[in-house]
Formats: sequence, C-alpha cells, structure tokens
Amino acid sequence: MYRRYWSLLLALAYNRLKDLATAEDIVHDVYAGLWHNRRSHEIRSLKNYLAASVKYLILKEVRKKALLHRFTESQDKNIIIETTSDNSLDAKKMLQIVKDEIETLPENCRMVFKLSREKGLTVKQIASEMDITPKTVENQLNKALKKIKGGIRKGTMIFLFFL
Repeated sequence: MYRRYWSLLLALAYNRLKDLATAEDIVHDVYAGLWHNRRSHEIRSLKNYLAASVKYLILKEVRKKALLHRFTESQDKNIIIETTSDNSLDAKKMLQIVKDEIETLPENCRMVFKLSREKGLTVKQIASEMDITPKTVENQLNKALKKIKGGIRKGTMIFLFFL
C-alpha cells in the first residue's frame, strides 16, 4: 500500500506546495494518520481516502504558512516600529535590548534566527544548512520572534519606568 500510492501522493502534494520536504512530510503524516486511525475508520476506497487526506493536509499547510507569513511580517514591523524612536539614544537602547534577547535564545533557535535575519537565508536554505526540517525552522523562528518581542515589551516597560 505504501509503495503503491507513495509517488502519487507525493506528486499531488508537491504540485501544490512546490516544496519537496513539506510534501514528503504531508505524505508521511497521511500514512501515520491512517495507521493511527486504522481501527476507527471504515475506508471504501483507499486511493480516494489517501488523496483527500493529502488535499486537506495541503490546505492546512497553506493556511499555516499564510498565517506564519502574516505573523512574521507583523513581528518584523513591530520590532522596527518599537526600535525607532525620536531620540537615537532610545533607539540604541532598544537595539541593545533586541541583541540581548537574541543572545538569550537557545543555541539552535539563535542560529536559525541569525541565519534568517542576518544572512537573509530562506526557510528551505536554513533547513538544508542545519539539516533540519523546514517546519522546525519555522517553529524556531516563531519561538525567537515571540521571545524577542516579549523582551522588547519588558525592556520598554523598564525603560519607561526610569524616565
């Protein structure tokens, strides 16, 4: 069953996503879900069931990427907005807060963030260079952005307290 439908399902996922690693992950998830729910589902047509499962996981992935893209853009804008102030001294302090937060990130998370922001690598390039999945890269970037934004908020509150 695995060998029989693998290439068809992979082609289906890849044609929509244009990302081989994500397409492979989706096909693996479909087979894992099939195995996990093997006793609770009555499947009349395995081919149709697998194709529909791939379709829904593709839609889920597309929505997730769109949400991640919007979130990343808003985070980047927030960091830029929060670090630009009327006074260059304030901007320097804010930039130092960001740098300090980056340094407190776990090693892999910090490395992913720096490859993305400092070297300008894409998620796929980072995944390839670090030998991890693109999903892991996305998760690490989200984790880094949340931590940095939280540090900015905390730093801003402390900074405003001393004004």
